[in-house]
Order: sequence, then structure tokens, then C-alpha cells
Amino acid sequence: MVADELKGMTALVTGASRGIGAETAFALASHGAHALIHYNTNHTGACNVLAWIRAAGGGGELFQSDLSETKGIHHLLDELGNLDMPIEILVNNAGSLLKRTPFLDFTEDLWDKVITLNLKSAFLITKALLPGMVDRKQGFIVNVSSVAARSGGGIGAIAYSTAKGALSTMTKGLAREFGPKGIRINAVSPGTIDTDYHRTFSSKEALEGVIAATPFRRLGAPAEVADVVVFLCSDGAQFIQGQVVEVNGGFLMV
Repeated sequence: MVADELKGMTALVTGASRGIGAETAFALASHGAHALIHYNTNHTGACNVLAWIRAAGGGGELFQSDLSETKGIHHLLDELGNLDMPIEILVNNAGSLLKRTPFLDFTEDLWDKVITLNLKSAFLITKALLPGMVDRKQGFIVNVSSVAARSGGGIGAIAYSTAKGALSTMTKGLAREFGPKGIRINAVSPGTIDTDYHRTFSSKEALEGVIAATPFRRLGAPAEVADVVVFLCSDGAQFIQGQVVEVNGGFLMV
């Protein structure tokens, strides 16, 4: 893929202040896209990502909102509506299990927040941006699912894995409906990636178990997922549609 293949495009990456989202925003900007960097609480991290992009000669902007609440999603959409630029690339990356919770301890409020953050935000943002993509007969959407969508996830992550499973299914339905309109829609499904997410929600013993069960005998790097996202938006992926690409080092083979 050439370095400026995405030049002139604008890319929105949700949850882009750290980890996979940060690497994805930088990777898209490195190939010419103008990066819209969404974050919630990690303002310093988002600023660092923007500085990283600008130091490499790229451009971008910051957008803050809490996507675990419907009003936060609409706040982001209102901010995006004030932009005088089309958004050609959407990466629905924002997500978290918020806290590891056994099923019988789940409150309705926590369930709603996890589903809203991981699934409803992707639904509403995609719904808002698709009409412009359809009008231009071009657009790229990459949803960030999870290996948990296939495995059910670890104990205490059932709302998260449920949302990610639905996100994978939504990807396929959208691809079928909007492929004829020129929109490429796929997903990536990371395995256990070396990010703050797993440092927060996974124990050392659990991570060691994953490493032992992975043929490469290591965790993935955020940039390795970002590279797949960029590929799915490139000319090299012109006949790839409705796929959920597993990026897990062989931990789960399907």
C-alpha cells in the first residue's frame, strides 16, 4: 500500500486515545487521511496521538464524548455535523467491558452502558455517516469486534462479548445492504492485544495462559491490528466485503 493512498480522505476513529484506536488513527494518517480522534476521558492520550500524527506530517482533530450514554453519542454526531468535510472512513473502535462482572451481579444500568458503548454507538454513528457515503458512492467502515464474540469471553465479560457478537453480525448485514452502493464494510476481531485494556481487566495468569495457547507465543501489538484496518480501506482489499478478520496470532482458528 502506498503511503498516500488515503490522501484527501477523512477518517473518524472512535476510542482513539490509546491502544488499537491510537495506532489506527496514526496508521490512517500515515497513509494520507485526515484523522478525527475521538476520546472520552483520556485527553492527554488523545493530545499525544494528535501530536504524533502532526509530527509525522499528518493532520487531525480531537472530539470528546462519552459513548456509553446515548446523549454522548448524539453530542459527537452534533460536533461532526459542524464539520465542513465529508467522512469517508469510519472505524468503530470504542469499547470496553467497563468492569468485569459475574452475570448474576449485572445491573440493568451496567448492561445498558456496556451495550451502548460497544454496539449502540456503532449503530448510531454508522447510521449518521452512511448517507453521505452513499451519495458519494464511496466509503469504508471497519468495526472492531473481538475474539470474545466467538468464544463468549472470560468470566465477567458476557455483556461485552454479547455486544461484540452483535457487532460482527451487524457488519455482515450492513455489507450485504450497502455493498451495491459502493460502500466497503468489514470488521477486525482482535485476540489478546498488549494494551491497557488487558492490563486492567486480565490477570497475569490469564495472559500467560493466552500466550501459551497462541502459536506465536506472545500477545499481539496494537499496530498489528491497525495495519489490517488500513488494509481493509485500501485498494488491496477491493473484493473483501462483510468479513470479520481474526487478528489473534492463531489463538482461535476458524
